[in-house]
Amino acid sequence: MAKLLYRLGFWSASNRIKVILGSIAILLISAIVALSMGPKLHEGTTIPGLESIKTMEQMYQEFPSMVDNSGKIQLVMKSLTDETLSSETTMQLIGAQLEEVAKDPAVTAVVSPYDNHSVSADGKIGYATISYNTPGSDVTETSKERVLDVAGILRDAGLQAELTGSGYVKMEIGGVTEGIGVLIALLVLTVAFGSVLTGILPILTAVIGLGTGVMLIIIGSNFFDTPSFALSLASMIGLAVGIDYALFIISRYRQQLAEGYERKEAIAIANGTAGSAVVFAGITVIIGLAGMSVIGIPFLTAMGLAAALCIFVAVLIAIFMVPAILEAMGGLIKAKSKKSFKGSTRNKKNETRGNLWGSFVTGRPWLAVILGVVLLGTIAIPFFNMETGTMDDAQKSPELTERRAYDLMTEAYGVGYHSPLVILAETDGGQDAEANLSGALEQLKTYPNIGTIAPAVSGPSGKISLINVIPATGPADNETVDLVKQIRSQAAEIESQNHVKLKVTGSTAVNIDISQKLNEALPEFCIIIVGLAFVLLVMVFRSILVPIKAVLGFILSLGATLGFITFVIQDGHLQNVFHFNGQAPILNFLPIMVVGILFGLAMDYEVFLVSRMREEFKKSGDAKKSVLAGIRHSGGVVTAAGLIMISVFTGFMLAEDPNIRVMSFALLFGVLFDAFVVRMLIVPGVMTLLGKSAWYLPKWLDRLLPNLDVEGEEVMKAVEKKQLRLVRDPKTNLSTEPLK
Repeated sequence: MAKLLYRLGFWSASNRIKVILGSIAILLISAIVALSMGPKLHEGTTIPGLESIKTMEQMYQEFPSMVDNSGKIQLVMKSLTDETLSSETTMQLIGAQLEEVAKDPAVTAVVSPYDNHSVSADGKIGYATISYNTPGSDVTETSKERVLDVAGILRDAGLQAELTGSGYVKMEIGGVTEGIGVLIALLVLTVAFGSVLTGILPILTAVIGLGTGVMLIIIGSNFFDTPSFALSLASMIGLAVGIDYALFIISRYRQQLAEGYERKEAIAIANGTAGSAVVFAGITVIIGLAGMSVIGIPFLTAMGLAAALCIFVAVLIAIFMVPAILEAMGGLIKAKSKKSFKGSTRNKKNETRGNLWGSFVTGRPWLAVILGVVLLGTIAIPFFNMETGTMDDAQKSPELTERRAYDLMTEAYGVGYHSPLVILAETDGGQDAEANLSGALEQLKTYPNIGTIAPAVSGPSGKISLINVIPATGPADNETVDLVKQIRSQAAEIESQNHVKLKVTGSTAVNIDISQKLNEALPEFCIIIVGLAFVLLVMVFRSILVPIKAVLGFILSLGATLGFITFVIQDGHLQNVFHFNGQAPILNFLPIMVVGILFGLAMDYEVFLVSRMREEFKKSGDAKKSVLAGIRHSGGVVTAAGLIMISVFTGFMLAEDPNIRVMSFALLFGVLFDAFVVRMLIVPGVMTLLGKSAWYLPKWLDRLLPNLDVEGEEVMKAVEKKQLRLVRDPKTNLSTEPLK
């Protein structure tokens, strides 16, 4: 593969105009097609086959009128004066403004707080529901503005008026906050390269790759069910790895220039060496993301495949477009400084020059390993108390109207209003059915944590009834989960006593079931990922102990990541520091998502760091020297790559949507722990302690394994032979012919 990428780098450099224009043309064509088709994204996270989902389907069959996909906006109002919402003046004001809303052609119905009986017991709070002729995601800005204008008039009249609902609140897909992360990444690149111009190149290529990937996802959403947050996740990962992959190739290119190679030759060598590592790293990330499909949960599959598509495009851009742009830039991209280059010579005096970190870690390996393991192990402790669930408007900033609407409803109806349960009661429809149903209701009322139970509503068949239950606790509380479990566990007893079969559904029950299903799938997914990581790394490094060390390091960084987000998000510590707005369970799909993504990113850093150690070890046979060389050549690049990832995720952390913020927060600290503690502290320490035994591989296994040549060793051998074989240019003393 390395030789193929070498030739590809030479070809791209020689055909730079075609490659650059072709890449831009693909982006433009995909954008035209995507924008003409439009995105068809949804916000559902259901899992077919769950008990609550089956019950909901049965409910819709009996009560088809409950199937309503129209967008809705709830206008929540509170009187801030001595008057109640039921006073004559206030009723006239609200009625007149709702009539204005009803004039919108897109509105199909407006139900006032007096018609839906939502006025609170003290008469101060109530809400109106506005229904539209389109799904919530398609409600136009014009329609929203009309409701916002009405809310403004109500506020001027002494009412608090807030908006929420599917027609008003949508999950963010992207925003200006991403630009902040990109600017920080540009600063990191400028420092790393010593040049603003060189620093811009990785961002430019990453943006082109990301744009193409996002357009392809939008096109795909017209044919496959794609959740909206899949696009946000793909954008985060695609932008971050796109910058990193270009960084790796450009850094190697500058090293080759410093060693005296002609520009095209340096480009080709960089593509054959660093490009090989990029391809392998990209494959590992893609495998980790696509591996999310093995657990059989549709929305996770869509998320993983969408992000994997962006990674695939990022890899193609790195190995095709980056070489072309490097050649097009000519002499504007300078070689690595002579000072750095001299610092990489092999005499003993210069081995540690400019490599103070490497000297510290290799000089005190036990201290480095113990310090890193204890630090990550301590941070991981809260993970053992992690609870998963869903997030809602309670985690949004109080500055947002939907959060204030949430708080008003909590004030008026209790926190349980946000965690309603729907119980489907099935009887035989006989003469005693009504009495049996009453007996079942009475037994339900004895359960702890029951807030209110509405009277049963019978369906057309006379055999199925709906019972709406409002718990006394919120959707994120353990007591609500326990109530659902209790109803289900006691269902058999109720059926035997009252001849009524009870089943629980509703959004709260569905979310509880989804969380339980995801928790059950997590161990299996971890085993698959860890096993796969071990096999891949054995093939790459041709070693047994190095992959074991890498896998254990991945487990450490994963545990610390999940422990830290539990400490902050669930337990509520340091929330002011990270600008979170309230405690919440860990997003139910987050652990699986973190495992899949962090696996790929961890293998990225492992490959780029340890492959240079292996390259040096094969030359010198000195284990400690190889560790120093790996840190000297790749440590700075891995550090910059980690900082770039952190920068991009920081930009996404500034988003308003709590789901996006939590996802980016988890990935930010996952990269921080893995790149800076595991790869730059624990890995060099362990490699120093292992010495030559780190590279031991049984001969029989060595013969069976394919040679992946991630370091590009064969390329460098061929280049050296070519340098000796070919007649050199008398002016430059350099060869400009590609390898055959």
